[in-house]
Amino acid sequence: MKRMISINLERKKQLYGMLFVLPWCLGLILLMAIPLIQSLWFSFNKLTITEDGFRLDYAGVANFRYIFLEDAWYVRNLTNVVLNTVLDVPLIIFFSLFTAMLMTQKFRGRMFARAIIFLPVVLTSGVIAKLDSSGIVAQMMGVASQGMDSNFAGMKSVELTPLLLQAGVSPLIVDYLTGAVNRIYQIISLSGVQILIFLAGLQSISASLYEAAKMEGATGYESFWKITFPMISPLLLTNTIYTIIDSFYDSSVTSMIQQAAFTSFNFGVSAAMAWIYFLVISLLLIISTYLISKRVYYQ
Repeated sequence: MKRMISINLERKKQLYGMLFVLPWCLGLILLMAIPLIQSLWFSFNKLTITEDGFRLDYAGVANFRYIFLEDAWYVRNLTNVVLNTVLDVPLIIFFSLFTAMLMTQKFRGRMFARAIIFLPVVLTSGVIAKLDSSGIVAQMMGVASQGMDSNFAGMKSVELTPLLLQAGVSPLIVDYLTGAVNRIYQIISLSGVQILIFLAGLQSISASLYEAAKMEGATGYESFWKITFPMISPLLLTNTIYTIIDSFYDSSVTSMIQQAAFTSFNFGVSAAMAWIYFLVISLLLIISTYLISKRVYYQ
């Protein structure tokens, strides 16, 4: 009887999961499938605009050969974007989790602090940028970033790098940490959504778990690694996937794709660039999901 009940519960969970992703699947099939297939076909053709619409001339892998062998910037920009994403994603996840844990603590002005933390995300959002026709918000964000850069320049003057090297820290770690300090404003502005997700996950953890651990003599360090981290590990995977996609959303590669299509009117090359970009993002997502999912704990 218990086995039948557990099977029914598993089937119900599977059914709920299928119903949850059903709208996305229908949207993919009805709205995205045909454009995806057409763009893949365009990448193997030379597209010419005509009076009746457009004409396709089959070119094989000529567009891909042009991207890798003749274009001087695409591979370089793609490599830079991938490296920046690999470097920034751990920093964004760490900062988001650290900030979310601070925001869950009870202190006076907590709601105001949450609003301040999320303010850079609101100001840098596309909606605000479109509403701001005079560019005032953009100027404000530029001044803010310059101000923070000047403040962190004072930190550079302390010569943090020699201090860390003399302490025996690896040069690779030193370069990574100093680079994180230089990109602190960018990291903060890209961490808003992740902070909210972590906040929701932290607040959903039962307080009785921490009370039981405290009664058993567990320290705060042990409670974090034995309770907090396992319970929010699914959200860690979610935030990692979101951060990777968000990092690739607006970059120098997307600008090159748009310029190739709407400035140079070389739609075949633009489609080939887009598909290479898509495959690189997919590969990075598969690798990161595979590595992190091994450590994910589902209650």
